[in-house]
Amino acid sequence: MAWKFGRLFWALLALGFAVACNDGNRNDWNYDDTDSTGNNGADTNAYPPNTQTPWDTTPPVDTTTPVDTTTPVDTTTPVVPSDPDPNPDTGSDPGPLIPPPGSPVDLNGKLKVSGTKLVNQNGKAIQLRGMSMHGLQWYPWNGCLNKYTLGVLVDDWGIDVLRVPMYVQENGYESNPERFTAMADLIYEAAVERGIYIIVDWHMLNPGDPNANIALAKQYFTHVATTWGDKPNFLYEIANEPNGHNVTWSVIKTYADQMIPFIRNMVSDSIILVGTPGWSSLGISIGSSYTDITRNPLTQGNVMYVFHFYAASHGNTERSALSSAAQQIPIFVTEWGTQDASGSGRNDLQSAQQYIDIMAQNKISWTNWNFSDDYRTGAALNENTCNTSFRESWNGTASLKEAGTWVRDKIRTPADDF
Repeated sequence: MAWKFGRLFWALLALGFAVACNDGNRNDWNYDDTDSTGNNGADTNAYPPNTQTPWDTTPPVDTTTPVDTTTPVDTTTPVVPSDPDPNPDTGSDPGPLIPPPGSPVDLNGKLKVSGTKLVNQNGKAIQLRGMSMHGLQWYPWNGCLNKYTLGVLVDDWGIDVLRVPMYVQENGYESNPERFTAMADLIYEAAVERGIYIIVDWHMLNPGDPNANIALAKQYFTHVATTWGDKPNFLYEIANEPNGHNVTWSVIKTYADQMIPFIRNMVSDSIILVGTPGWSSLGISIGSSYTDITRNPLTQGNVMYVFHFYAASHGNTERSALSSAAQQIPIFVTEWGTQDASGSGRNDLQSAQQYIDIMAQNKISWTNWNFSDDYRTGAALNENTCNTSFRESWNGTASLKEAGTWVRDKIRTPADDF
């Protein structure tokens, strides 16, 4: 009998030891005892999955209650990557992108040309004022311009229009069409979201004959027109600054007479801006005259002629030509500066103000060159501003050069008359 009680004692002792070991396993968050259902041996309703490291002694996370593990965003400190993915997937359809209430596009809708004036959807003559970016190969999206600084331009400066230069040469579009097209799409999308107008600037410069790059121009404008053509925001500038003594108005017109119907096949009524001889000086810089244009104008509708000036280099002769030409043909000043034609030197604000007055009187729309921190005096931002982490607001004038401060004021006042 004694031996029976002994065996019973040792059996009970062994059973207790087995139960204790099993309980120890159920409290180990790293055991791997998987059953046929793919769940580990613990009751998954009672025991949450292993969300901790073995040395983490904090209570396990209850996955039945969603937990926001994101870091709060400091809206005063935008996170600005140095350069976007050169080939992001932007998709083929940007979607509806309705302009915000009270934005320039919301107030004016689809623009058109009537006589010598740019008019809104109600037929009212308007003047757009805004800024031009610099070349995307030097100042890409998410550099000086990003969603935050675009917001500063829209909300603080009050711009109506943004010009996006697509340099053709100089390591621009020609060197990597896919990269630069994708980057431009990001800018277009951001600008459409803010409800401002956009100038698609084919920034041909060297060679000065726009016909030299017509195949590339057709490639780029095909993408823009087919991707964005249904949006009322877009104006198409097909030749930035034709130049050279042999690049006369007749040469430019040959190019325009090919490009305009080409674009019109995709977007039937968008405004097209056409550069003029002598770096878009209406021909003055090569000794000709705007009358070459008025005697042989383009016959297509919704077309405007481009004029550029730099106040310290271009004086009474150019101002007189602008005033006279504006009575006969529709003009859009897509580029101008307060300094000399190189974008450098002193700011001639007296000369610039005379141009501002002429453009206001004639409701000539304009974009200033340029929103960057280039070392030249014509860049709006102080040098090296865009290398900062944007820890301080760009509202106001602290980050601006003299030219930037002055131009900002000319955009803000007087208020838009829409």
